[in-house]
Amino acid sequence: MSALKEAARRAVDRRAEELIDLSERLHADPETAWEEHRAAAAVPDLLDRAGFDVTSAYLGLDTAFHARFGSGPVRIALCAEYDALPGLGHACGHNLIAASSVGAALGLAAVADDAGLTVEVYGTPAEEGGGGKIEMLDRGAFAGVDLAMMVHPAPVDVAEARPFAVSHSKITYTGRSAHAAAYPEAGVNAADAFTVAQVAIGLLRQHLPASARVHGVVTHAGDAPNAVPERSTGRWYVRAETLAELAELEPRVVRAFQAGALATGCELEIEPESKPYAEFRTDTTALGHYRANALALGRTFAPPGQAARMNRASTDMGNVSQVVPAIHPYIGIGSLPATNHQREFAAHCVGGTAQRALLDGAVALAWTGVDRGASTGEDRSAPGGGVTA
Repeated sequence: MSALKEAARRAVDRRAEELIDLSERLHADPETAWEEHRAAAAVPDLLDRAGFDVTSAYLGLDTAFHARFGSGPVRIALCAEYDALPGLGHACGHNLIAASSVGAALGLAAVADDAGLTVEVYGTPAEEGGGGKIEMLDRGAFAGVDLAMMVHPAPVDVAEARPFAVSHSKITYTGRSAHAAAYPEAGVNAADAFTVAQVAIGLLRQHLPASARVHGVVTHAGDAPNAVPERSTGRWYVRAETLAELAELEPRVVRAFQAGALATGCELEIEPESKPYAEFRTDTTALGHYRANALALGRTFAPPGQAARMNRASTDMGNVSQVVPAIHPYIGIGSLPATNHQREFAAHCVGGTAQRALLDGAVALAWTGVDRGASTGEDRSAPGGGVTA
């Protein structure tokens, strides 16, 4: 076991400069959901040169890919995310996610035959709201995988993901324009509809479960002060502990948007941006292996608290975890007081501390894959010998 792990680590070390270069190129050239064309070419290139069988435009999705190496009975999947946030670039560190997953795959490829592994990398677009992994699941991705993994940057190390389930919706109000001074009575104000809806949501929050989250942005609400806005649009998220709780909560939020339409006379359209993201089911055996491997690399897991709360962030990896055994640990990049989805956090996703997190994450994931391959006594008909929600 130790010899396999050492060989995997050496393989990652040999590619360290290339992995860091990949991460920094992604960071310097951010692309948002479903538009990651350059990233979807750059990320699998290193795998292709290492002998992986690469499929571009995987399952008909232009910015997805699949890469495969080996033919062992235990299939290990690494998920590479590479979409950026609108206006914030790589403020969630997906450049590091992609490079760490590629690094882990290269480490496992070096020992695949001896460890009895088939190594797969899934290039998964549109995690930031587009549900790329859900689209891939619906088209047959991940079928038969024994363990799916990725490691996500955060201010500090946290082993277990506990993300909220979440729905993503585009909200559109349609009214009627008019001259705001000469003929205001002829207008139907679509911007006012959002004002009413947001007041209703604000009042609703008092009566929601403490863990619920309702938040969004108005993306358009008129073009000129002297014209009554005839159209307004926004993007809104509703989060809950589970998909079941989300199904109960979401109709209450919808009624708040309906109130805006009723009060102003606007028409309302609510369009899902993707299927809901699910809560996470953690493979406890694999998580125990990851935790031990990270500690062996000198990582330190943070105690519960504000700095560790990134593990509550929603992810479409939750949907993957409902289908196959999975883990989604967080790896610290020393960013505090900056936290995810801030420009300051994006700045921390390159440089020395980020580079160490990239390589440690790659090795810890690779070692966890070796551990899974060695677990020959495990009942592979159940996820990982124990799953927690």
